[in-house]
Amino acid sequence: MNSKDLKEFCYSIGIKCVGIAGIGPYYDLEEIIKDKLNKGYFTGMEESCIEKRIDPRKTMKNAESIIVCAFPYYVKDVDDSNISKYCYGKDYHIVVKEKLEQIAQYIKSKQGNFEYMIFADNGPLVDRYLASISGVGYYGINNNIITDEFGSYVFIGYIINNYKFENDNVEKRTCLQCKKCINNCPGKAILGNFEMNPKLCLSYITQKKEELSEDEINVLKENKKVFGCDVCQDVCPHNKNISTTNIKEFYEDLMFNLDKDEINSISNKEFKRRYKEKAFSWRGKKIIQRNMEILEK
Repeated sequence: MNSKDLKEFCYSIGIKCVGIAGIGPYYDLEEIIKDKLNKGYFTGMEESCIEKRIDPRKTMKNAESIIVCAFPYYVKDVDDSNISKYCYGKDYHIVVKEKLEQIAQYIKSKQGNFEYMIFADNGPLVDRYLASISGVGYYGINNNIITDEFGSYVFIGYIINNYKFENDNVEKRTCLQCKKCINNCPGKAILGNFEMNPKLCLSYITQKKEELSEDEINVLKENKKVFGCDVCQDVCPHNKNISTTNIKEFYEDLMFNLDKDEINSISNKEFKRRYKEKAFSWRGKKIIQRNMEILEK
């Protein structure tokens, strides 16, 4: 079993962006994380233990490599949508885990002693960093990972495992640095020099549980989104003329808007039942309602 066999299987099930990352520890990343921590650029949604973020073996003792995959989700632009594009299709947490499990089972069929752990936006490691060191994509100034075929409209998932696949090369490119994302960011969260303050990001503001400040409320009102934000990606030249997603879960049964009357008419339990396969559902009905009420004031 080698990296070529693995990637051919991934391509056969529609996963086009695959790379192998080493198991570190990632001391360059440690410096970046500590700098962000000192500057207050943390939201509380991140893994709190720095060691776990930079050393895969703190999560899986016998880790030998990390399989990193990007999953495209772009379908089309919708002018009057009040949710982010990543919410249009099926919840990516579900889809990415299912796809990664397919990969893991394939390897297990070839390597009987294969052990693994799957993560889809719920793991301790920094998935965008893994995507960059595995050659899956490269950083934009807005901190998104950019891929050649699908731009930055991708989800990232990874498999920590005990098989020593050959590492791929780091993607050393960067974005065009045109500064369109900086100039258009609703909350002025993108600071340039590849730094950002996620606490100022509209996507974070729409998900924040604590009471919103007057500035946060104004950002929300100006941009008419009840969940998420796409502005920095929408203006990015790397996202022009990209391919649409080839993953059916992301182009079937699409939803572009949440309806205030509908949300207000259902219970919390019904909200979870009705929207359990949508990425916005994890934050619950209350936050969505709050944002809708702000937009109507």
